[in-house]
Amino acid sequence: MESSIIFIFLSLSLFSNNCNFFFQVHASKYNHGKVKFKLIHRHSPELGKMSGTTLGPPSSSRERIKQLIHSDTARLHAISHRLVPRRKNFQVETLRSSNLVELPMRSAADIGTGQYFVSFRIGSPPRKFIMIADTGSTVTWMKCKYKCKTCFDDRIHHHERIFNPKTSRTFIPIPCISSMCKQDLARSFSLQKCHRSTSPCAYDFRYSDGTKVLGIFGNDTVIVRLTNGKKIKVPDVMIGCSETIFGNFHDIDGVMGLGFDQHSFAVKAAEKFGNKFSYCLVDHLSPSDLVNFLVFGEVDDSTLPKMQYTELLLGIVNPYYAVNVSGISIDGEMLAIPSYAWDLKSGGGFIVDSGSSLTHLVEPVFNQVIAAFQAPISKFKKLSLSVGPSEPEYCFGDVGYKESLMPKLEVHFADGAKLTPPVKSYVIDAAEGVKCLGFVPTRWPGPSVIGNILQQNHLWEFDLLNGKLGFASSSCTFDD
Repeated sequence: MESSIIFIFLSLSLFSNNCNFFFQVHASKYNHGKVKFKLIHRHSPELGKMSGTTLGPPSSSRERIKQLIHSDTARLHAISHRLVPRRKNFQVETLRSSNLVELPMRSAADIGTGQYFVSFRIGSPPRKFIMIADTGSTVTWMKCKYKCKTCFDDRIHHHERIFNPKTSRTFIPIPCISSMCKQDLARSFSLQKCHRSTSPCAYDFRYSDGTKVLGIFGNDTVIVRLTNGKKIKVPDVMIGCSETIFGNFHDIDGVMGLGFDQHSFAVKAAEKFGNKFSYCLVDHLSPSDLVNFLVFGEVDDSTLPKMQYTELLLGIVNPYYAVNVSGISIDGEMLAIPSYAWDLKSGGGFIVDSGSSLTHLVEPVFNQVIAAFQAPISKFKKLSLSVGPSEPEYCFGDVGYKESLMPKLEVHFADGAKLTPPVKSYVIDAAEGVKCLGFVPTRWPGPSVIGNILQQNHLWEFDLLNGKLGFASSSCTFDD
């Protein structure tokens, strides 16, 4: 079977038509320890403590799946519009540092804006913000008050987090007349018109659900904590100061851009910490004391099963991360899925996205996968979730259910690696007494999407220097 392409990213997707571009990651003179961010899931009790938010634990299992489906629907729409082939040359030079930065990451998603958040400190003195971690975005931005006198006054009154760059001694606006604004940032929605020569570079983000974000670009210093407890500064990180938001970002402070771009936080942090980042997602139904992590640097994988590696194709579709895939098997038998369904040039493609929950498969793929599950699930009473459009089509009562009754699903990469998710990642708990296959059909042509539930209980490592994607089964509880 011909190889296919999977695209891997964490969260939000902007609708854009990026131009071809070139950039390099330069060798680092730094030698720091790793950085870990905690990834916070949208249903975490930790986010439920935020005032005026719809995040946090849902009222029931049915409400939980309803929220995830609602988010997935908007997200898939964004991905479908964003998946336009764009080629980009990017050379990663040797990096002398091989150390690590780790950021705790908990889960969170609303109206297609992503599932996982991180705590992020920026400015001098530093201010803390709760940001969506997103490898589908290249720009890091937060709610901000720069020129506008009344922006976010109601939220400031309620002690919500709003960035004020005038109080940060390290914030430097990017000039509107600069080549960075006119050329480099054109693909990031910079506005070309300058009202005056001293104006900062402005942007106008348009999301596929109609949400609009306006603000200005600047550079500032980010503070990260190493796993040994030491804090260090990452200077000159490009950020967006978003003063005007029309739409659905009422629950978040901003976005951490982790896409493959010279201005993204991922590439900036990689220059200091080994040109690698990784994440590990626990079962989102696990106890809240089990934490997901986003890591910059070298992860100690000595406690993991053998890491598998596949080629990481950088710059195929900007800013996503692509790998070659050769097929899907059920109980060791390769499914007869037409190769065009995974061929980007034929209108297909395959995305691994932690911003989506369920796995969305275009009809040529979905039909084959579901056919392979018909016999085992026919033994159970068919049920309906009735939670709205795009819900899982194959749900059943769990009386008599055992994981051993379900077939083994594997995703095969062209160079021999295989992803073998646990059964609970594709036969999911949807409501009390209800199981569902975690696959949803989506129209052809278009991309398929492997969601974060199918990615759970695995460590995923992105090696930007050597062009490799590593992954291994993991409890995500390994030591620092």
